[in-house]
Amino acid sequence: MSQISVEHLSFAYDGGEMLFRDVSFSIDTCWRLGLTGRNGRGKTTLLRILAGQLPCAGAVRDKVPCVLFPFPVTDPTLPAAELLRSFAPDAPDWRCACEAERLGLDGAVLARAFESLSKGEQVKCMLAALFVQQGKYCLIDEPTDHLDAAGRRCVSAYLRHKQGFLLVSHDRDFLDGCTDHTLALGRDEVTLCRGNYSVWEREKLRRDASEQARDAQLRREIARLDQAARRAEDWAGKAEQEKHTRNSGLRPDRGYLGSKAARLMKRAKTVQARRQQAADEKRTLLRQVETAEALRFQPLRWDKPSFLVQAQEVCLYYGDRLVCRTSFCLRAGQRLAVTGPNGCGKSTLLNAVCGAAVKRTGTLVTAPGLVISRVPQDPGECTGTPAELAARAEVDRTLFFTLMRKFGFEREAFAQDASRFSTGQKKKALLALSLSKPAHLYVWDEPLNYVDVLSRKQIEALLQNAEIALLLVEHDRAFLRNVGADELALL
Repeated sequence: MSQISVEHLSFAYDGGEMLFRDVSFSIDTCWRLGLTGRNGRGKTTLLRILAGQLPCAGAVRDKVPCVLFPFPVTDPTLPAAELLRSFAPDAPDWRCACEAERLGLDGAVLARAFESLSKGEQVKCMLAALFVQQGKYCLIDEPTDHLDAAGRRCVSAYLRHKQGFLLVSHDRDFLDGCTDHTLALGRDEVTLCRGNYSVWEREKLRRDASEQARDAQLRREIARLDQAARRAEDWAGKAEQEKHTRNSGLRPDRGYLGSKAARLMKRAKTVQARRQQAADEKRTLLRQVETAEALRFQPLRWDKPSFLVQAQEVCLYYGDRLVCRTSFCLRAGQRLAVTGPNGCGKSTLLNAVCGAAVKRTGTLVTAPGLVISRVPQDPGECTGTPAELAARAEVDRTLFFTLMRKFGFEREAFAQDASRFSTGQKKKALLALSLSKPAHLYVWDEPLNYVDVLSRKQIEALLQNAEIALLLVEHDRAFLRNVGADELALL
């Protein structure tokens, strides 16, 4: 067992806000450690710092070298087996084959060129390349976003039997299945918890509730002390005035009245000190409480009795290759999740529903007058300032900006080019654009890739409380359960 110690870490990109300010923590390299936090908090940056790819203020002390996933593949034409061996040239062939087999990669897959593998197979191959190396600590950044549901289960089971790694993922079921410690990046601190994501979440909710209750108690205490201080000051002022008045021609006892005024003023200062102490304690609370406002939007109502989308014996082709065959009927208010292994035509089906020129046979019909709002799988089109994004999409800019703020964007982001956003922030911007467009049907292709858990919960709450029709591809099983999506399985 070795330790990695981060001491007084500070880091900011050129011209950007401070991501880390005087952060310190230590981790054991035998832990199966999950890393969580909102988009833009610096999870990928932290992994790059630990891997030695970014200079920083402070010190990172470790006893083992670190390797980072994903990594660039310099020659993708090489067979996958050779790629594995290139990362550990001294490792015996059986070790490479064993790591690959545990991830479901057989000899036939390993014999193919890396570039010819599916995205999911490439992810598994790169993970095997990480772990075939001995004596290195693996830093794994978002491995699930090119994996189907079966692939996620396979990789989670694989990682569960590894001795140690640091893993970034926003898939709650995936994290629960393979981690035993959780490192969380808050607004201005890093917290460490023994247990998987669900354990950390329960502890955080308990801690947040405790702080919120204490905050409410201090608010009441401060209001009471403010009233008490004002009363004591008023009484002290009146006692001071009595020293300079005459009552029925008698000289007032100035010594007594002065002593009384001094006692009352002292009481007022004592109350003020207690009030300041309560205010100081209150300022230490709620700094790490993560809140997310409820999302609001205005979908179009579909009052007709007819279907929205109907497919009858539809066969879809990629070039001349048949990729899927399906039949389904989607009606108003229904949520339909298209599932299946990588390469089975899920995105092709969504493209066809949205009107793309896809080679097909059979009958695929969308209802006349149907308005569709879409989130594409690739966030590469997310460029330009948020105002320019809203103008291109022809959506209400005020609503779009409001949704961005509720998704955790700071106001400074509205002046930035979206190409500078993190990948998770780009996906949230595209989700905000989609929700800003009034539509009968929302078609989302892997909308939650790289999106943090708090934002996923916002979308869950929105879908639970809104009557909208949704056709989506998504592999987050917890999300699909929580929104009550029906499954359309493609084989």
